[in-house]
This record gives sequence, structure tokens and C-alpha cells, in this order.
Amino acid sequence: MTATPELTADNWPIATCMHGFAAVAADGTRLHDAPSERWDEVFGQVERLGFDAIEIADSHIRPSDLTPARRDELKSIADSHGVRLLSVHVQRQSVIEPGKGEQNLAYAHQAIDAAAELGMQVFSTGLHQPFTEAQRKALWFWTVQGPVDPDDAETRALAVRRLRELGEHAASVGLPMALEMYEDTYLGTADSAVRLIEEIGLDNVGLNPDIANLIRLHRPIEDWREMHAKTLPYANYWHVKNYTRDEAGDGSWATSVPTSMQLGLIDYRAMVADAVRVGFRGPFLMEQYGGDSLGVCATNRDYLRTLLPEDGVSASGGNRTPNATAAQTVSA
Repeated sequence: MTATPELTADNWPIATCMHGFAAVAADGTRLHDAPSERWDEVFGQVERLGFDAIEIADSHIRPSDLTPARRDELKSIADSHGVRLLSVHVQRQSVIEPGKGEQNLAYAHQAIDAAAELGMQVFSTGLHQPFTEAQRKALWFWTVQGPVDPDDAETRALAVRRLRELGEHAASVGLPMALEMYEDTYLGTADSAVRLIEEIGLDNVGLNPDIANLIRLHRPIEDWREMHAKTLPYANYWHVKNYTRDEAGDGSWATSVPTSMQLGLIDYRAMVADAVRVGFRGPFLMEQYGGDSLGVCATNRDYLRTLLPEDGVSASGGNRTPNATAAQTVSA
């Protein structure tokens, strides 16, 4: 019988995001349609910064919309640089977006099949919708109010049904599905996000507890420690980034700026330790807005490895479905 491999600080899967690369070139060519030479440049930079895995964001490349030959080309180029296509992240394609929910659902099914074909390890998505015009014009999009999921039991039930359908599909091809926390959606608070996972009720469907999406908001927020305590037992994939935050004691104003994992409001040393303790064994995704995104992601990766267990933990030790004991061990 083959022994279950252990996860250590050295081999824990850590991928980079694609924020550091332009989705559309100066000449108007989308990265999705770029020639192989451009893709080679992208993966060459990823390799040079020491990453061996990447998340393919569909804002940049939509694997399901590539021809079979181009999908083969994408994987071949990534392989040539020693970079795994770890996950696909379907973003701003909510399955309950007014007027487009069914279309987005069909697209997500196609993305799952493409992810499986490419040998990816995670299908990642959420309920956030496309930017408004005001968000597109803002320096930082999170400073402007975006779409809001309705406080409506029927719409929420529709979200549960459609996400369960995607989760069942993902399970059938051997993929976990991670749902990203994001403001003003049914994944926008810790309690609502946990309840949504429980309503979906599938072992392969968990949370991407990207609570940095919430601490950056220029409005009153939940305590980040309490949000992590509630959500980490359900986590199966984790986008990590950080922001400095300042706010008035009376809640009248707040401000935030992107920074490194080590310097921001969230104490990742404590949160990563808690996550591992309650069974998190999923991959990490380094994410950064502004500046040298890829460079900051590399710095964050090196910092993160110092937080992960040196002696290793069983790769099979994680369990998306929490129990009371595990939930109580997360730092408050």
C-alpha cells in the first residue's frame, strides 16, 4: 500500500495569480488570443520568479474557449517552464447574474471540463458580478459600490441549486470546487458563506476564505479574526493577500491600501497555523493588486513557506466538513 505523501513547507502547492500580466496588450490583442511567443514570455517570467504553479484566471485566458490545439499549446508551454496549471478561476460570471445566470452556468460547466482536461487541481469561482462603469473608472474598484445579491430567499435557493449542480459536475471529474468570499454576495459575510456551503451540501465544495476582499472595503467590516474562525474549517483553496487598513472609531470613515502579506492587517502567521490545525490542506494562491504584482507574489510566497509546517502533515488530513472541536480551535 502506498503511503500518503506529506505536505511540508517546501512542497505545499503555492501558485501565482495573473494580475501582473496585461489581459489586453497595447495593440488590443487579448492574452487569450496572443501568439505562443507571448504565452512563453508569461510563463518564462513565472518560472524566473520561482513559481511552479499558476492559477489561470478567465479574465486573461478562458481555457474552455480555446481550441483543443490551443489548450494543448497552453499546457505544453507551461510544462516547458516547469509550471503547473493548478486551477482555473471563473470570475464575475455569477450563476445568478440578472439576465445572464443560465449562460454563466453553461460557461462554468465548460470551464470545469477544460480544467479536468488540463489536469488542474481546483475549480474556483464565486458569485461576484462584472464591474460597474464607476468601478472600472476608480483607482481601486473596491472603493465604489458594486452589484448586490438580493435579500431574497428564492434567488438564494437558485444560487444553491446551480452551485450544487456545478459541484456535482466537478466531483464527477475529480475536482474540488472553491467558492470565493466577496462583498455583497451570498459569500459576503462569514455566516452567510458558511451557510451557503452547508446548503450546497457536497464534500468537494468548500470556501476560498479570501477575507482580504472584505478588509479592504471603505466601510465597517466584521472582525477578521472572527471571520477566519468561522470559515477556515470549510476552506479547500485559499487566495491570500493583505491590505493596510485605518478607520475611525465611530465607523464614519475607513481606508485601505494593498501591501505584502506580512505587513497588512491580517496576521497570516496566526491564521495559517489555525488553518492547518483544523485540517486545511488545499493549495494557496498568491494575489496582489498594484505595483509589481508578480514580484510581491513571489515575496509573499517565500514568507508563506516560513509559516507552513517544516515537519509535514498528512496530505489527506484535511476535511472540508468541520466538526465542533475543529471549529473551536481557531483563534478568535
